[in-house]
Amino acid sequence: VQLQASGGGLVQPGGSLRLSCVSSGGTGVTSTMGWFRQAPGKEREFVAAARRNGGNKYYGDSVRGRFTFSRDNAGNTAYLQMNSLKPEDTAVYYCASSAASMIQSSIRWERYYEYWGQGTQVTVSS
Repeated sequence: VQLQASGGGLVQPGGSLRLSCVSSGGTGVTSTMGWFRQAPGKEREFVAAARRNGGNKYYGDSVRGRFTFSRDNAGNTAYLQMNSLKPEDTAVYYCASSAASMIQSSIRWERYYEYWGQGTQVTVSS
């Protein structure tokens, strides 16, 4: 199973980027898909996630209201629309997936995700 993340880059504060993550493993391994990020010298943190077929979307406190998570109808691709970007959003962004349809208490924790992409760098700077 491979997760391919793309869409990162350099953007000015206040700008926008859209990240994409495509899974090669089929719908059996993408019941839950999510995004995490890791800034230099910091631990990896939860950004956003959702189960397939609608339902609630979950966001980290620092991105809620600025970032929007979505998935395609086929269930193998996840997107992260990032608006009003700030320098503190600078990080490597990782997509992840799980065969499990996670409950609310699990979906924010990276240890429950079996599959990970290689990461895409997002740099917010003027």
